Amino acid sequence: MAAAWGLSLAAAALRAVTAWPRGRLPAAFPRSQVLRKASSSSPQADEGQIHLTDNCVQRLLEITEESEFLRLQVEGGGCSGFQYKFSLDTVINPDDRVFEQGGARVVVDSDSLAFVKGAQVDFSQELIRSSFQVLNNPQAQQGCSCGSSFSVKL
Repeated sequence: MAAAWGLSLAAAALRAVTAWPRGRLPAAFPRSQVLRKASSSSPQADEGQIHLTDNCVQRLLEITEESEFLRLQVEGGGCSGFQYKFSLDTVINPDDRVFEQGGARVVVDSDSLAFVKGAQVDFSQELIRSSFQVLNNPQAQQGCSCGSSFSVKL
């Protein structure tokens, strides 16, 4: 079925391992909490934002259903100290910030936002993998070669 919908292997795997709270309704959130990216803004324009590339927006619109969004979290671990974690979710928590562009949404909790503010979220499709990635993170000092972990600027 994943091939019929044009989902990449990574997206199909992401759906397979995501816990779906189907019995719960998606959390309602005030529109003031949704941050829309102006088309003329650059990644340096607002350091408190998460910026979505066109590839990211396009892929999210392909794989998410109406109430779903991409959640970006930062966890301890990885070869550089911290690692990015992406998952599909439907519940917005009180400490979440919602970033929306072209109908695609990325949600980041307040603790993780401190580690990724000003960064870009991209979708990369290569021969060996297809994945969402964090690019140009001004909070990162260095990262590993695969791009999934990083160390924080002190």
